[in-house]
Amino acid sequence: QVQLVESGGGLVQPGGSLRLSCAASRNSFRAYVMGWYRQAPGKQRDLVATITSAGNTNYADSVKGRFTISRDNAKNTMYLEMNSLKPEDTAVYYCYARHSITAVVYWGQGTQVTVSS
Repeated sequence: QVQLVESGGGLVQPGGSLRLSCAASRNSFRAYVMGWYRQAPGKQRDLVATITSAGNTNYADSVKGRFTISRDNAKNTMYLEMNSLKPEDTAVYYCYARHSITAVVYWGQGTQVTVSS
């Protein structure tokens, strides 16, 4: 079992920045592909970005060039640096962990990001 705890959400003006963090409970953090998903009201949960233990990244087209995903394997923590935020980035952001061998998936509880003037 892996527990994921997100932090760093909040209210920000358009064009602003936020940094989300996801802390994982297990020391086998390196065995997991980590990622961020988001879900806006009335919409499905969509991929934002993923990162492997080796640091290979993948981004949704809508956030490329604005968001940066990273991880610190020594701290069992993943980050999402969000810049040039737009109102359409408003959503609940969920941390995601998928075991690289078993494909078991874990989710965090979510953190609200609101981009509004």
